[in-house]
Amino acid sequence: MKDYHINIFYSDEDGGYIADIPDLKVCSAFGSTPEEALREVEQAKGAWLEAARAEGRPIPEPKYRPLIYQAN
Repeated sequence: MKDYHINIFYSDEDGGYIADIPDLKVCSAFGSTPEEALREVEQAKGAWLEAARAEGRPIPEPKYRPLIYQAN
């Protein structure tokens, strides 16, 4: 099974790292290091999926791939 792509980037405005999962609308997290942001977004992903299941909302298939990873 494929997993969801995670973006991690530094935010000057927030003074730390932001991790987000583009396939899961508004699923993101903050950390003072990239590793912390990744741990936090993994927890957020679990909560997002659990809430979607509990509410009967559809869970999107992992599909987002940044352009740099797409085959020509």
